[in-house]
Amino acid sequence: MSIHNPVVESATFGAGGADPYDRALEGASDALILVNASSVSASPATSEIDIGRFLRQADDADLTVVRRAHGPVLDVGCGPGRMVKAAILAGHLALGVDVSGAAVALAREKGLPVLRRSVFETLPSEGAWGTVLLLDGNIGIGGDPGALLDRCASLVAPGGRILVETHSESQRDRSFDAVVIDGRGRSSMKFPWAEVGIEALRRLANQTGLKVVHEWKSGDRAFAGYVRS
Repeated sequence: MSIHNPVVESATFGAGGADPYDRALEGASDALILVNASSVSASPATSEIDIGRFLRQADDADLTVVRRAHGPVLDVGCGPGRMVKAAILAGHLALGVDVSGAAVALAREKGLPVLRRSVFETLPSEGAWGTVLLLDGNIGIGGDPGALLDRCASLVAPGGRILVETHSESQRDRSFDAVVIDGRGRSSMKFPWAEVGIEALRRLANQTGLKVVHEWKSGDRAFAGYVRS
């Protein structure tokens, strides 16, 4: 298994500019969209970001993920910590990591164990996690899903799992520079991002030496689970 070591991007999801993501978490906006930065002025296709889901308790779809997790659990891009809490309530040791100061602050206010750190930085217990979570589009972190899967494979123990929320379109496979814009038109800086459906991600997982163990849907959300051999 080869391990990529990409340079940690200074531009991260929804940060910089007017910091719309952090503002939304703090209650200054309830509408966010993710847009391809190269086509903002051309009525581009957009993806809505469900901030409310990040702030609520884990829902039924989230719990289908928790039921497939083996502890200890590392939630990458954990936001305010709903999945960390859900994993703990299910009896697992759990830790969240996120680069957003607002998200980490909200999680810590709830007493949840969360670090402000990138997945590409040094993390506790590397190579010993039972499960790594990549939900809410977080397979897009860094704009290179193959490198991200490779990094997550280095974090789990042999036999450990990587549970991913994929794009609802199974063939979706694109990397691009994105921006996040709120309902008042305030924009983040550009950051590298990716969107990957189940079929495209299956190919990437195979190239990374991961074995598919689960592929499922819950409502309008799609997920996949991989195991490190």
